[in-house]
Amino acid sequence: MGGTRATRLTIVLVTTIAVLGLMMISIEPQVQHTVDEILENPSEHVSQDIFVRGAVENNSVDFQSMIFSLSGTESILLVDFSNAAVPDGFDEGRTVAVRGQLYDNGDGWSLSATEIQTGCPSKYES
Repeated sequence: MGGTRATRLTIVLVTTIAVLGLMMISIEPQVQHTVDEILENPSEHVSQDIFVRGAVENNSVDFQSMIFSLSGTESILLVDFSNAAVPDGFDEGRTVAVRGQLYDNGDGWSLSATEIQTGCPSKYES
Protein backbone atom coordinates (compact mmCIF):
# COMPACT_ATOMS: atom_id res chain seq x y z
CA MET A 1 0.00 0.00 0.00
CA GLY A 2 2.17 2.92 1.15
CA GLY A 3 5.27 1.11 2.37
CA THR A 4 5.99 -0.33 5.74
CA ARG A 5 4.95 1.26 8.97
CA ALA A 6 8.58 2.18 9.79
CA THR A 7 8.94 3.95 6.41
CA ARG A 8 5.78 6.01 6.98
CA LEU A 9 6.89 6.97 10.52
CA THR A 10 10.31 7.99 9.18
CA ILE A 11 8.70 10.19 6.53
CA VAL A 12 6.44 11.86 9.13
CA LEU A 13 9.41 12.41 11.47
CA VAL A 14 11.63 13.92 8.75
CA THR A 15 8.81 16.17 7.55
CA THR A 16 8.10 17.38 11.09
CA ILE A 17 11.77 18.15 11.73
CA ALA A 18 12.02 19.99 8.40
CA VAL A 19 8.96 22.13 9.15
CA LEU A 20 10.24 22.98 12.65
CA GLY A 21 13.65 23.84 11.21
CA LEU A 22 12.11 26.18 8.63
CA MET A 23 10.04 27.87 11.34
CA MET A 24 13.12 28.47 13.48
CA ILE A 25 15.07 29.93 10.56
CA SER A 26 12.29 32.21 9.33
CA ILE A 27 11.33 33.71 12.73
CA GLU A 28 13.60 36.54 13.80
CA PRO A 29 13.27 37.19 17.53
CA GLN A 30 12.57 40.79 18.57
CA VAL A 31 14.61 41.83 21.58
CA GLN A 32 12.89 44.16 24.05
CA HIS A 33 15.09 46.98 25.27
CA THR A 34 14.53 49.31 28.19
CA VAL A 35 14.28 53.07 27.71
CA ASP A 36 17.63 53.45 29.46
CA GLU A 37 19.34 50.95 27.14
CA ILE A 38 18.07 52.76 24.04
CA LEU A 39 18.96 56.25 25.27
CA GLU A 40 22.42 55.13 26.41
CA ASN A 41 23.52 55.26 22.76
CA PRO A 42 20.49 56.36 20.70
CA SER A 43 22.33 56.97 17.41
CA GLU A 44 22.90 53.20 17.26
CA HIS A 45 19.14 52.64 16.93
CA VAL A 46 18.09 55.43 14.54
CA SER A 47 15.85 54.25 11.67
CA GLN A 48 15.72 50.71 13.03
CA ASP A 49 12.57 48.88 14.08
CA ILE A 50 13.02 48.66 17.87
CA PHE A 51 10.96 47.27 20.73
CA VAL A 52 11.12 49.37 23.92
CA ARG A 53 9.68 48.61 27.35
CA GLY A 54 8.96 51.23 30.00
CA ALA A 55 6.31 52.84 32.18
CA VAL A 56 3.85 55.40 30.88
CA GLU A 57 4.58 58.58 32.85
CA ASN A 58 1.70 59.94 34.92
CA ASN A 59 0.01 63.02 33.38
CA SER A 60 1.94 62.58 30.13
CA VAL A 61 -0.69 61.09 27.80
CA ASP A 62 -2.01 63.69 25.36
CA PHE A 63 -4.70 62.34 23.03
CA GLN A 64 -4.83 65.66 21.12
CA SER A 65 -1.21 65.54 19.96
CA MET A 66 -1.04 61.72 20.30
CA ILE A 67 2.09 61.63 22.46
CA PHE A 68 3.10 60.24 25.85
CA SER A 69 6.30 59.85 27.84
CA LEU A 70 7.80 56.43 28.39
CA SER A 71 10.12 56.27 31.38
CA GLY A 72 12.96 54.01 32.34
CA THR A 73 14.92 54.10 35.56
CA GLU A 74 16.95 57.17 34.57
CA SER A 75 15.65 58.34 31.18
CA ILE A 76 12.41 59.41 29.52
CA LEU A 77 11.51 58.85 25.86
CA LEU A 78 8.75 60.76 24.07
CA VAL A 79 6.44 58.44 22.09
CA ASP A 80 4.33 59.56 19.13
CA PHE A 81 1.48 57.04 18.92
CA SER A 82 -0.47 58.63 16.06
CA ASN A 83 0.26 55.55 13.86
CA ALA A 84 -0.48 52.93 16.52
CA ALA A 85 -3.66 51.44 17.93
CA VAL A 86 -4.10 52.05 21.66
CA PRO A 87 -4.85 48.75 23.46
CA ASP A 88 -7.53 48.42 26.14
CA GLY A 89 -5.11 48.08 29.06
CA PHE A 90 -3.18 51.24 28.17
CA ASP A 91 -3.08 53.70 31.08
CA GLU A 92 -0.72 56.07 32.87
CA GLY A 93 1.61 54.36 35.33
CA ARG A 94 1.43 51.01 33.50
CA THR A 95 4.35 49.20 31.94
CA VAL A 96 3.99 48.88 28.18
CA ALA A 97 6.09 47.67 25.26
CA VAL A 98 6.23 49.91 22.21
CA ARG A 99 7.49 48.96 18.74
CA GLY A 100 8.56 51.71 16.38
CA GLN A 101 11.40 53.81 14.99
CA LEU A 102 13.65 56.16 16.93
CA TYR A 103 14.30 59.66 15.59
CA ASP A 104 15.79 62.97 16.76
CA ASN A 105 12.95 65.49 17.17
CA GLY A 106 15.28 68.47 17.63
CA ASP A 107 14.73 68.64 21.41
CA GLY A 108 15.78 65.07 22.11
CA TRP A 109 14.87 61.56 21.06
CA SER A 110 11.39 60.33 20.19
CA LEU A 111 9.87 57.05 19.11
CA SER A 112 7.33 56.88 16.30
CA ALA A 113 5.18 53.96 17.50
CA THR A 114 3.64 51.40 15.19
CA GLU A 115 2.49 49.03 17.95
CA ILE A 116 1.75 49.29 21.68
CA GLN A 117 1.41 46.20 23.86
CA THR A 118 0.19 45.98 27.43
CA GLY A 119 0.27 43.04 29.82
CA CYS A 120 -2.84 41.30 31.05
CA PRO A 121 -3.87 43.00 34.33
CA SER A 122 -5.31 39.79 35.80
CA LYS A 123 -1.86 38.24 35.45
CA TYR A 124 -0.49 40.63 38.08
CA GLU A 125 -3.43 40.71 40.50
CA SER A 126 -3.27 38.56 43.63
